[in-house]
Amino acid sequence: MLSLYQKWMYSWETRLTSRDTNRVVRPLEWGLDWARRWPLVNGDCPQSEEGCEPYLHGLNDRIVARSDDFYAYDTPTDFRLETRKIELFPTGSNAADKVPKGDGEFLRFTSPATTPYPENDLVNARWFPAEGKRAVIVLPHWNANGIAYNALGPMLNRFGVSMLRLSKPYHDIRRPRETVRSDYAVSPNICRTIDAARQAVVDVRSCIDWLESQGKESVGILGTSLGSCYAFIAAAHDKRLKVNVFNHASTYVADVCWTGQSTRHVREGFENHGLTLDRLRQMWLSISPMAYFDKFARFPKKCLMIYAKYDLTFLPEFSLQVAHEFRSRGTDVKTVVLPCGHYTTGETPFKFLDAYHMVRFLVKNL
Repeated sequence: MLSLYQKWMYSWETRLTSRDTNRVVRPLEWGLDWARRWPLVNGDCPQSEEGCEPYLHGLNDRIVARSDDFYAYDTPTDFRLETRKIELFPTGSNAADKVPKGDGEFLRFTSPATTPYPENDLVNARWFPAEGKRAVIVLPHWNANGIAYNALGPMLNRFGVSMLRLSKPYHDIRRPRETVRSDYAVSPNICRTIDAARQAVVDVRSCIDWLESQGKESVGILGTSLGSCYAFIAAAHDKRLKVNVFNHASTYVADVCWTGQSTRHVREGFENHGLTLDRLRQMWLSISPMAYFDKFARFPKKCLMIYAKYDLTFLPEFSLQVAHEFRSRGTDVKTVVLPCGHYTTGETPFKFLDAYHMVRFLVKNL
């Protein structure tokens, strides 16, 4: 039987995952136009719809086997800092009453992985500088607004850690005008979703290049939810990310979309076409952490994994499996279990507990 606390937490979590009314059920699209530009593809794609799914199954296996090539990039040459007004860029329920005030300093550069959307290809990262050689890149959750996680900057600065808060592809200022949410990052368009993850990873690696040019020698990464997925893949392919915080973690992107409360509309788009979880899992294998634990273990890293006991978006059994995969390979990992859910992690008092664990780990290990 569920305890009263568990029932209360599930009820709270469900209210938070149901408050947005602007989620759109999109149709299944293979999106092979996105794949034609990738490494390992070079325009070689099937011409008929019947051959798309078998092709994508094989392509994902090929990408996983040669992922160092797939996630390779050329360092941008147009890094620059801009002072700009701080803006919210709400996606729905996070249209807070308070309007951000003042200006902030932002790192801008052209993404090494281009898309048909110019606004998405101009990378944006809020810069919180501190003296010293330590820095962390922060990747917010899916559909985060433009100020989420900014509060961590001054906290880390007090301990001599600089912070670069990266806007993920299709998020806040990078969101195409035709969308009101960050749907293009995760949707029933198979290849566009893969492309967004690849772009996020090379953007992260480009940020490391810039941080090194600023004299930062010890660089870590902190990712939440979808940001955690991107952070893991980046760390698996870049030995410079020595300290890693995964704030909510899971195994396969497909499993989260299929079982999570906040992705019910994404699953509906797949089910309307008759797609199954097993088939989707293979088509998104190349952007799933489960495919890269061996590659992650190539480099010495210190990791913190935080998950929520009452999570209805990243189910706890997935997080437990992630912890098992880390430990079976001898990865230096610490786990923290919060007494809340996925969305309630961002509510009082849990957000303070979450921040305490993240900041403490980064300051100690960077």
